[in-house]
Amino acid sequence: MDNRQIKTDVILIGAGIMSATLGTLLKELAPDWEIRVFEKLANAGEESSNEWNNAGTGHAALCELNYTVEQPDGSIDISKAIKINEQFQVSMQFWSYLVNSNLIHNPQDFIMQLPHMSLVQGENNVTFLKKRFEALSNNPLFQGMELSDDPGKLMEWIPLIMNGRTSKEPIAATKIDSGTDVNFGALTRMLFDHLKSKNVDINYKHQVNDIKRTSNGSWELKVRNEYTGTVQRHTAKFVFIGGGGGSLHLLQKSRIPEGKKTGGFPVSGVFMVCNNPDVVAQHHAKVYGKAAVGAPPMSIPHLDTRFIDNKKSLLFGPFAGFSPKFLKTGSMFDLITSVKPDNLLTMLASGVKNVPLTKYLIQQVVLSKEKRMEELRMFVPNARSEDWDLVVAGQRVQVIKDTADGKGMLQFGTEVVSNDDGSIAALLGASPGASTAVHVMLEIIKKCFPQHLKEWEPKIKEMIPSYGVSLKDNPELLHKIHTSTAQTLGLSKNKQYQS
Repeated sequence: MDNRQIKTDVILIGAGIMSATLGTLLKELAPDWEIRVFEKLANAGEESSNEWNNAGTGHAALCELNYTVEQPDGSIDISKAIKINEQFQVSMQFWSYLVNSNLIHNPQDFIMQLPHMSLVQGENNVTFLKKRFEALSNNPLFQGMELSDDPGKLMEWIPLIMNGRTSKEPIAATKIDSGTDVNFGALTRMLFDHLKSKNVDINYKHQVNDIKRTSNGSWELKVRNEYTGTVQRHTAKFVFIGGGGGSLHLLQKSRIPEGKKTGGFPVSGVFMVCNNPDVVAQHHAKVYGKAAVGAPPMSIPHLDTRFIDNKKSLLFGPFAGFSPKFLKTGSMFDLITSVKPDNLLTMLASGVKNVPLTKYLIQQVVLSKEKRMEELRMFVPNARSEDWDLVVAGQRVQVIKDTADGKGMLQFGTEVVSNDDGSIAALLGASPGASTAVHVMLEIIKKCFPQHLKEWEPKIKEMIPSYGVSLKDNPELLHKIHTSTAQTLGLSKNKQYQS
């Protein structure tokens, strides 16, 4: 092992969308800082950020029914939907700033305008959707949303879904044209190309094996070069752990108190992808339904138009799966080695609480292709088995921790864990993840670099005009931002995109 310490200002672990976003923000705010990136794979954006490992939805709560919860009194709580939408607006503003500043180019290579729709069947679900529509459509963030329970109108919106439908059950859908399909893999690669041009030291095929605090308060990383087999020691004042499912193990190695009593449960996803161009051409939307009873939120079924490598694709899913790996390229021992003395009781409590989830996952794992086709036909009645293939998507590690609601609670969402002095931060969890990357990284900057905030605030406001402002309470600013981001990112021109 090389015993020299190689010093730098900031180390980013993982070359996904989160590290790409934080690195880009820091290079704008502190251009003189030295930044190093370590990624165990051969390229950027190969795990959770890869375009085939996520649904590519620009999560703005336009169609995701799990962000709007019906209360016991029958009212609809839209607070989470507002929060998610405003966070996505922050991402859109930052991406626009990068394009306008010529730091990245050709936004159509990573973002396309695409209607977002919610679709439900059954009288109770239709009633819920109508109440949800009323609650959202009164908010400026969701301006332009339409609702219909007319089969004729739905045939215009979603002909592939309506053709061959014989059920007499009530059916309804909402549609909003300002939704997006985002290729987070392409965006990640663009951002790392930009960071490389700014002299950021990006090291692929470099595995971080250990993290420990030094006597002077810095962090020392043992990093193995997979090409040469050599191990080097790198130190930095600040470390960000953005290794997707691999973040939990690295957080545990840091031994910070804030990371204790935290566990993770891996869930994999499987999508069906259409291989028939004639079928693909009949659908142009992201259509989200309701999750089955007992299914986790990440298993909400949706039929998605996707734009990957400038080609129009069609995916349905996700079907949940299980693997003990925390990453697609991880180890079969990831889950068992994540159980430590401090989180053992938390993990056991979670196992007891989540027996229905375990049963659901087992049922999903053993599904045959024909059983999956039966679920697809609930969306696309005329779907033919020969037109669809299976593709395995990414691994997601859901956070397990003790909360005020109880011990061993499974968390569905994105979570940042940092120590008390803000010298290290780790990102855990899953959706909405990439869509809210800019908001999440700004929160890390606020927490970890408070001494620089006053100096940096003018630049942050230049990059994100709505910084520190509630868009739902400022419709004029919201309209201005919507107009400018759509123009810069080319979204207004994409409405009539055809394959």
